[in-house]
Amino acid sequence: MPFAHTAEAVRAWVHGWSASRGAAEPVPSAWGFTVDVGLHGHVMRHVLHSADEATVHEITQNATAPGVWLKAFVPPEALEPWLAPGWHLAGGSGYLMSASLPITPTRAPGPLPEGYQMNTWTRDGVTRALVRTADGAFAARGQVAVTDHSAVVDQVETDPAHQRRGLGRLVMHRLTEAAAEQGAAAGVLGATPEGRSLYETTGWRVLAPLTSALRGPDAADT
Repeated sequence: MPFAHTAEAVRAWVHGWSASRGAAEPVPSAWGFTVDVGLHGHVMRHVLHSADEATVHEITQNATAPGVWLKAFVPPEALEPWLAPGWHLAGGSGYLMSASLPITPTRAPGPLPEGYQMNTWTRDGVTRALVRTADGAFAARGQVAVTDHSAVVDQVETDPAHQRRGLGRLVMHRLTEAAAEQGAAAGVLGATPEGRSLYETTGWRVLAPLTSALRGPDAADT
């Protein structure tokens, strides 16, 4: 395991995610971190490295403005009853995953399929990989942020019209390769069920469930 415990992986994920998205520096607390994101619908987020009913209820009871997110490393069925009124689960089931870097893939990625081109660049500590078709249309992308000796892979996606061609695997390979070149020894990411399938084939393993909740407007707020 590249991290001594899940809380260490959570800390790496929060700091790397914030760097990747250009969010504010995470503010630590006894239960986790608060991050100002500054987007409509995602104003800020609370990330709990240790979630329990009392803590979740207190946070969600005090956060009454819409656009506040909460991330906890418990299953959805555990988190939902702890939420205060006005909050709901969002984004479906997820997973916190990690890997030691550099990754030695069980199956080496093949060459970029004919008709595609990949471009990578690094700016402000974030490396991005973009795959386009020969005529320049979007096919796949992803990015990685390195903080200290860990790296957070973020926003990996493949256009549905270009799936099942190994593009996601190639993007992951390039991003983790770039992170290792920058000195990262451990990687961490948040995955959807669909993403988990891809990441497990490239050497990543699940550390914990990851569940999201969102404060939305009540009927009285609209």
